[in-house]
Amino acid sequence: MSTTSFGEPTIATLEHQLDPAPAPARRKITRRTWQTVIWLIVLIAFTAIVLYPLVWLFLSTFKPNSEFGSNPGLIPNNPTLDNYTKVMDGIAGVPMWRFFLNSFLIAASSVLGVLISSSLAAYAFARIQFTGLSILFAAMIGTLLLPFHVVIIPQYILFNTLGWVDTFIPLILPKFLATEAFFVFLLVQFIRQMPRDMDEAARIDGAGHVRIFWSIMLPLIKPALITCAIFAFIWAWNDFLGPLLYLTSPDNYPLPIALRLYNDASSGGADYGATITASLLALLPVLLFFLVFQRFLVDGVATQGLKG
Repeated sequence: MSTTSFGEPTIATLEHQLDPAPAPARRKITRRTWQTVIWLIVLIAFTAIVLYPLVWLFLSTFKPNSEFGSNPGLIPNNPTLDNYTKVMDGIAGVPMWRFFLNSFLIAASSVLGVLISSSLAAYAFARIQFTGLSILFAAMIGTLLLPFHVVIIPQYILFNTLGWVDTFIPLILPKFLATEAFFVFLLVQFIRQMPRDMDEAARIDGAGHVRIFWSIMLPLIKPALITCAIFAFIWAWNDFLGPLLYLTSPDNYPLPIALRLYNDASSGGADYGATITASLLALLPVLLFFLVFQRFLVDGVATQGLKG
């Protein structure tokens, strides 16, 4: 007659405790791994599709002008740096740095004008009650539906009468007059989500609209202001039609107009290599500007107001 000790574990019990995880859990982990791999492959494919034009643009800057049209691939057959040399020398007797300087002056002035005028107009629409507020706000929103081409002729006649054609004034002055309804609307919606208790507390302390705007509103709407700055800089930097209308001297040309000179048939035909190289160089400041401020862009577009 055999007895079994209940105080000591048997060999079968120890083997059972040392068994690995059951097979269903292992299959579940394997399934999740394959799903992750598939999603990773899909994301890499989409990323390659999106980045392909940029990679092609960069590698094409090393192609000689004779390969455009005969070599549609990415890798140039005879790599060269002549395109960079030609671009750095400039065109029409103007060095490339002058085109960059003109674009930077226009873009930086546009950003400054948009931030000052749009924030003031937005504060007035959102916080000040005056006669005709609804009508003026609706009229401002209505300008978003007005094509730019409708006002080209009257604006040109006005600036030409004032003698401002072939200067930066027609491109910069409207930015200081809150003519960009998109930015005003964005800031109005952001300010309206701010609690009015702050304004009332500031008025009790004797603050007026100027103090409230400068000390309270501006710090709170910083994400929206940075969003406006990003869009204003990119739009002004890439603007082609405005400089084409108002600027006539090559010394005043920004980069978009300078790029056209490389493909001007009257100057001896198109230079595709120099055009692509100049396009890449013109893209770098915008790309760097966006990478630096991209985290503020998400906060500004969300416009969730205050929390807590």
